[in-house]
Amino acid sequence: MKYSLIAKTGILCAALLFAASNALAVQEGEQAPSFDLPSIYGDGTRISLKSLQGKAVYVDFWASWCAPCLRSMPAYNELYGRYKDKGLEFVAINVDNPIEDGLDFLIDTPLDFLIPSDPDGETAEAFGVIGMPTSYLIDANGIVRLVHMGFRDGDMEEIEAAIDAVLAE
Repeated sequence: MKYSLIAKTGILCAALLFAASNALAVQEGEQAPSFDLPSIYGDGTRISLKSLQGKAVYVDFWASWCAPCLRSMPAYNELYGRYKDKGLEFVAINVDNPIEDGLDFLIDTPLDFLIPSDPDGETAEAFGVIGMPTSYLIDANGIVRLVHMGFRDGDMEEIEAAIDAVLAE
């Protein structure tokens, strides 16, 4: 069966949009964009990538409306507990707008790592985030070593292997 011209055009447009968004996304081997964001808790604390310079940092973009994000946060908290004394920092950038939606999730699921708020999505845009959750493992030199989108069973093995490799350097 042959595709109609409209179907072919639609497929081509979708492919071009995906390629364009991928071209703007931060890739492995590139310098991570800097950010300076307020803590979600509204306590005046600022969280910046520059302040974590010299450390391996796992940056995760999440939102309270994202089902895989809600599964990943407790798993990341456990992971952080195992790696924080080995030199890994976790930064979970919340993109909820209003911020209160993210805070409501944190009431029931307290987390031990840094949680800045990016309600306007400017930092997510700088990283080229196109889906939630999306994470970036950044080495001590600010280079992105792993880009991971989504959260599925079995993902933690890949993430931990990448963290182990970066911390071993």
